[in-house]
Amino acid sequence: MAERHGIHEPTMTPDTERLRGLAALGGKLVDAGQFAGIGWRVLQHGTVVAEGLVGHADYGRKRPLDDDTLYRLYSMTKPVISVAALQLIEAGRLQLGDPVEAWVPAFADMQVLGEGGKIASAARPVTIEDLLTHRAGLSYDFMPDCAVADLYRDAALTADGTRSLEGLVGEIGRLPLTHQPGARFHYSYATDVLAHVLERVCDEPLQDLLERAMFRPLGMQDTGFEVAVGDQHRLADMYGMRELHEVPPAVDPEHELLPMTVEASYPSNANGQFARGGIGLFSTLSDYAGFAECLHSGRAASGEVLLSLPMIDLLWSNRLPRSQRPIATGRHGMGGYGWGLIGRVMVDLGESMHLSVAGEGGWAGAASTWFWCDRRNGITGLVFSQFLGSTVALGPLMQSAAYRGFSAAR
Repeated sequence: MAERHGIHEPTMTPDTERLRGLAALGGKLVDAGQFAGIGWRVLQHGTVVAEGLVGHADYGRKRPLDDDTLYRLYSMTKPVISVAALQLIEAGRLQLGDPVEAWVPAFADMQVLGEGGKIASAARPVTIEDLLTHRAGLSYDFMPDCAVADLYRDAALTADGTRSLEGLVGEIGRLPLTHQPGARFHYSYATDVLAHVLERVCDEPLQDLLERAMFRPLGMQDTGFEVAVGDQHRLADMYGMRELHEVPPAVDPEHELLPMTVEASYPSNANGQFARGGIGLFSTLSDYAGFAECLHSGRAASGEVLLSLPMIDLLWSNRLPRSQRPIATGRHGMGGYGWGLIGRVMVDLGESMHLSVAGEGGWAGAASTWFWCDRRNGITGLVFSQFLGSTVALGPLMQSAAYRGFSAAR
């Protein structure tokens, strides 16, 4: 197979007629009351081959989704933070093997909460790589069957959006780990800790360093940790079936479109006082598409280099041994996926539960956002909605519909 600048030439070409299946699926889901509105965009080598918006951004169904709609990204904040960390690693200001305690003293002498409540000392320090790969031994409030998650909920780590990032990370460091560093993949607050490390290394607030290192070069003028008063009308309303910090039930309930507010945990305008690493960013489809496109080559649309090609290759390389796969964010595993340095990576198509290709990767957000990069074929895809705790796999469904719209290159 021919290669161009280290990236495989495309083996698939878009079929306009079959790509209309995205609009058919999105419309069906909205008409059925599964989602209030859905936006999507699919590109190949920077050219849009399919895009669309269906439904509304508000409870009253008076404000249709549009290109300017702002979304809460939730965990699609994580890849942005991780890329900023990789930039510092390239610059020699940070290394994968560095101990976190060098910047966050609360992470010195960590304890591990074992079975039966037994406490043991961490066998080694938590490292930057552990944070990037979610193998630090941290957890999340919503994780089922996890004693450390119970402690997190008691401390209102997710529920309290007034706590500073430094305060959040200090509280996390005060609590025990759920397993030994490096022992297994366990989705967690790792990226929040990483974000605070970036603040310490750069000696500037998270929003400022992201603005300098990423948002300005990528033209992401609508992305940040708050929404200006004059732009509040652009923010999509949230729907959901449970708060982010709540443990999901053992059996998925019937999907129901219920209005909800998340301002307490994810404030839209906190006068610059709210920042996180694992969640927190607001963005548009267009802004995030520019970020996702950069993950193919490391270049912004302007040509500016944000990451070298060797780093791009490294970040898309699976780092989890077979014993730590498939990854999961709760009770449901993601068949076929390992984890690189910024998100999921498809390593075993024989285990995938939706259409994908080897090496495809990306991440998702708790409120039904999803993106993927397929470097082999130069494809980037994004799907945005706003529904917390959805039992409908919107991202994988739309990704499958998108791949159905590509055929073999002649």
